[in-house]
Amino acid sequence: MKYGMRWAGVLLLLALAVPAGAQNEVVKTRLTNKEYHAVYTPSFSIDGAHKPVRNVILMIGDGMGLAHASAGMYMNQGALTLTNLKTIGLVRTQSASHFTTDSAASGTAYATGKKTRNGAIGVDKEGKVLENITEKLSEKGFATGVLTTDNMDGATPASFYAHQPERGMSDEIWSDLPDCKLTFFGGGSRELMEKKGVEKRLEKAGFTLVESVADRNAATAARLGVLPPAAKTASVNENRGDFLPVTTAFALDYLSKRSDKGFFLMVEGARIDKSAHNNDFKGVVGEVLDFDQAVEAAIRFAEKDGHTLVIISADHETGALSLGNGHIADGKLTGNFSTKGHTSIMVPLYAYGPWSDLFTGVQENSDVSNKIYELLTKGK
Repeated sequence: MKYGMRWAGVLLLLALAVPAGAQNEVVKTRLTNKEYHAVYTPSFSIDGAHKPVRNVILMIGDGMGLAHASAGMYMNQGALTLTNLKTIGLVRTQSASHFTTDSAASGTAYATGKKTRNGAIGVDKEGKVLENITEKLSEKGFATGVLTTDNMDGATPASFYAHQPERGMSDEIWSDLPDCKLTFFGGGSRELMEKKGVEKRLEKAGFTLVESVADRNAATAARLGVLPPAAKTASVNENRGDFLPVTTAFALDYLSKRSDKGFFLMVEGARIDKSAHNNDFKGVVGEVLDFDQAVEAAIRFAEKDGHTLVIISADHETGALSLGNGHIADGKLTGNFSTKGHTSIMVPLYAYGPWSDLFTGVQENSDVSNKIYELLTKGK
């Protein structure tokens, strides 16, 4: 009887992991990948060292569960820079209103250290403004930045600068951008910015606006907004190019020269989630591989700097992805999606740098934000 009850509980938990109404027939995809990238293994000389943290790079693979990261690893000859890291934890993602979160609520938890309801951007359950980490750190003299492959009004990037009751309030979210405290932002798109009519306000706020970090004015700008054409933040399936890893490397160098206090940068690989929503296994793998190259840029910077902590996690899992048979040497793998929605499955967290050991074990998404803020402001 006891065993029967235990199995009943397990089956109930498995059922709860997929949101009601989101179940559908399993979508099975067999994929072959022949495009690999070299991975980086740091020395680990600074990993877990208990010394001051000057900079933090928070990297969010939107929708990236353990299966998504595993798929990228297996399809890249069995290795990623991400999976070369040794310090690993787990993150619980429930929101204040739903067992299964959305990106707005989880993004706000990562940005403010407070849980909120699904749909809310930078406000609590009652709609009261929650001060986010970029605002709090800017007040203390830190440089801050947000970089995404989504549009700048996407739920995750918006959570780090905007305050609106609903994630769908695109006009209002864009209107918050010129009033933000960010030193740097990058994401889609030039066309959308022009449509929303905020270009002059951004320039009045002191932002130099460019389409690419290769622009000759980018490196010397006091405040910088990188708004490429929409095609540069589209899916990797649409030949996006290297916008994310290249802009990540630039942003780290740029922000490191903007404040004596240090910096905070959030980098989002947004289209892992969008591919998983479409049950597009090829897209998921391609986006994870692209995100991993941005991770490499961050780890290399941290290794050289010595006082930079890198945190890589996700806002939630998307697709209830599982992996079947494969062959690493031949670049073959089978992926199975059982939903097109989010799930409540815990997501992995990888950390590298000083105090990385603070992020092991199971923690809430809001805990991650609070730990980051405490480390950056300790003694300052």
